[in-house]
Amino acid sequence: MRKLIAGNWKMNGLASSLAEIEALKGLTGTATCDIVVCPPFTLIEKAAYTAKDSIVTTGAQDRHSLASGAYTGDVSADLLAEAGARVAILAHSRHEADAAITAKAAAAHRTGLTSIVSAGETRKQRVEGKALEVVRAQLEGSVPRGATSSNTIIAYEPVRTIGTGLVPTVEQVEEVHAAIRQVLEVRLDDDGRRVRILCGGSVKASNAAAIFEARDVGGALAGGASLKASEFAGIMSAAV
Repeated sequence: MRKLIAGNWKMNGLASSLAEIEALKGLTGTATCDIVVCPPFTLIEKAAYTAKDSIVTTGAQDRHSLASGAYTGDVSADLLAEAGARVAILAHSRHEADAAITAKAAAAHRTGLTSIVSAGETRKQRVEGKALEVVRAQLEGSVPRGATSSNTIIAYEPVRTIGTGLVPTVEQVEEVHAAIRQVLEVRLDDDGRRVRILCGGSVKASNAAAIFEARDVGGALAGGASLKASEFAGIMSAAV
């Protein structure tokens, strides 16, 4: 199974940042993985145009569960698809109820977008030994009916690592990914074995190879490391 390397730009990037996508296109000639870049909403259409005729796919960082309506500041899956997004991240910081995440994922699937559903524990939950329990519950509550290995990707993104530079250990990654796989196999039967599980948590070029050697790691969801094409390409190179 090909690994997926996804980049979440978060609230970073102006029009000048599209030069990084242009540079990334020139670094993907020997890539053996799938590549997704998720810029802010304001750059999606331009990013999709910049990435055309390459193996780089454009994604979004969130979306609303409804197709349209009086929801100021929100963006629907339909709007994202029209702008050129093909993938969308969900539940990155786990600040929403599972039901809301499920509705967003189902809406994305109806529109043809692939969902990257994030799951992960806080520092307190990890210290209390509840990480596996928490992640299992998150996925059981937020992977919608109709989810398949073609339209759903899971990202283990420990909340405790977001923006901190902390990295989960290989042992922690293997332990949580195994628990995620168990949930997927129960919910999706045989197809659950084919869903890619990405590792988040400050993945960068310097630690990607070690993380990819861990069992059941189907790629990475990188944050800050995805803002520079050279650093992002280093993660891609480790995905063999």
